[in-house]
Amino acid sequence: MSSIETVLTETRVFPPQEAFKQAATISGLEQYTALCQQAEQDYPGFWAALAQKELDWHKPFTAVLDEANAPFYRWFHDGELNASYNCLDRHLSNRGDKAALIFEADDGTVTTVSYRQLHQRVCRFANALKKQGVGKGDRVIIYLPMSVEAIVAMQACARIGAIHSVVFGGFSSKSLHERITDVGAKLVITSDGQMRGGRAMPLKPAVDEALSFGGCEAVTSVIVYKRTGGDVTWNARDLWWHDLESAESDYCEPTWVNAEHPLFILYTSGSTGKPKGVQHSTGGYLLGAVMSMKWVFDHKATDIFWCTADVGWITGHSYVAYGPLALGSTQVVFEGVPTYPDAGRFWQMIEKHKVSVFYTAPTAIRSLIKLGGDLPNNYDLSSLRLLGTVGEPINPEAWMWYHKTVGRERCPIVDTWWQTETGAHMIAPLPGAINAKPGSCTRPLPGIMMDIVNEDGSHIDGTGGGLLVVKKPWPSMIRTIWNDPERFKKSYFPEELKGVYLAGDSAHRDDDGYFWIMGRIDDVLNVSGHRLGTMEIESALVAHSLVAEAAVVGKPHEIKGESIVAYVVLKGARPEGDEAKQVVAQLRDWVGKEIGPIAKPDEIRFGDNLPKTRSGKIMRRLLRSLAKGEEITSDISTLDNPAILEQLKQAVS
Repeated sequence: MSSIETVLTETRVFPPQEAFKQAATISGLEQYTALCQQAEQDYPGFWAALAQKELDWHKPFTAVLDEANAPFYRWFHDGELNASYNCLDRHLSNRGDKAALIFEADDGTVTTVSYRQLHQRVCRFANALKKQGVGKGDRVIIYLPMSVEAIVAMQACARIGAIHSVVFGGFSSKSLHERITDVGAKLVITSDGQMRGGRAMPLKPAVDEALSFGGCEAVTSVIVYKRTGGDVTWNARDLWWHDLESAESDYCEPTWVNAEHPLFILYTSGSTGKPKGVQHSTGGYLLGAVMSMKWVFDHKATDIFWCTADVGWITGHSYVAYGPLALGSTQVVFEGVPTYPDAGRFWQMIEKHKVSVFYTAPTAIRSLIKLGGDLPNNYDLSSLRLLGTVGEPINPEAWMWYHKTVGRERCPIVDTWWQTETGAHMIAPLPGAINAKPGSCTRPLPGIMMDIVNEDGSHIDGTGGGLLVVKKPWPSMIRTIWNDPERFKKSYFPEELKGVYLAGDSAHRDDDGYFWIMGRIDDVLNVSGHRLGTMEIESALVAHSLVAEAAVVGKPHEIKGESIVAYVVLKGARPEGDEAKQVVAQLRDWVGKEIGPIAKPDEIRFGDNLPKTRSGKIMRRLLRSLAKGEEITSDISTLDNPAILEQLKQAVS
């Protein structure tokens, strides 16, 4: 494979400000480099020392990394611990009355829960689960809105050694049924409904329908949290959460589990065919969450941390349900949407709760720019000291807006690259040590061995683009795909790559050794023999003053191999007729000037929005189908805006 070309030129560099650098956990490039060298010299010893220091062990481990059955690696496998104990009990003596969760409901109502109160609620619910016959190794499906209860449910499962599988509240009954049957769930935890944007939306009917499809006979009980008070159909297996919790005692002894005991199974979104259940361990996963909180978010005891992700995604697992709690952090948990009651909701909440670390998705940032790029100026955001992005590469123009308008040019931005499968951050600028570049996730974390290779696994020296891989196993990595070890090996450790982990992303390394993510491997375009990453063309489009958001895909072309199709959302109204043609010409010329003629979109389609899941992920496979003129037959119930597909079928002619 010829290496993937980079066509994006970005020369702006933002060093850490001196005051931030002096107070940072990792202060300066020398300290970062020293940690990386420690890991190079004694890889198992590096991670063992961190695991001993950062986690509380019931039975200390003596084995560190077991590679005997590669790629089914094991870490700390003769040690025993409990994730809930590490997140709650160990804080009770010195910060029991500290706020753990500041929950803001859709309507603005705020509930603060201390570590002591959270511990009591988790213990009560864990006892209730045990009364329902749930024990170590049993699987529990959690289908709840973003809430204190969702975190309580996850922690309660962890406390008794049950394996949770959280399903995002936007998934359909069909998707829910697939996950219930694949994981062999014994119990489902759900809610009567959820509040989003001032509207009550039912949840329990999807559970009832999923269980009616058959194959769910293992499910003995459904626990229902009363959130909206809406009418629900009641079945013999249904139980009210509040009735169960009120009958239990305030303490539940933790179930001590092996470090390799599965903490959770999380199904990856957007894949076709059979759902893919990513299985994570307890010890290694928790260590990854803790170290990335310390290093990337530069965690301070006084921080008010806010990750906007739902617990239905890996980001909500690592940086809501586990990482912040394991460090005794205070965090904001938000039920609603960023645009209700208006597009200033995020900024108003940062001002109200004095948020110091804010972590959100580039998609949300671009949407908020479109809805009111000057809105943050109306709020006091002086409490912020660090900003982060997650979910996809952030285009340089959105990065600059985030830097200037939200961070007021004083907050470092950590652009984090990681995956459901990696469990924690893998590449990100440590904010007190690494110079940031808009659009680059910069350098790997200490102890994370990243590389860029060709399709035959050969290393690409110096600058160049290719397949992003991880050369050595790391503690928070995926252990297997639930019930499908062969698929795990084939997907992540293909034979041709000789034992390294295949991330599925293409990437480019620049002169400074910085990594630039160029998109998924299947999103690489092959235009007249040139291999181009979609992210760079999207970034060029979004850099135009008219454009709020863009997504680029390829479609077969008999001469060029592939032609470029761009879906564009403008900051103003969607153009039609001659105006649309003029904007198309303008944007094509712009991309030609920014990147080169080879990258000019052959086709531009305008929409009021892009097809996204409710977590904000752009469904590019749907865009590829639209570009090819294919009928969309896959399940689109997870889309926040399914009607947009009809709009995007229309090319400007």
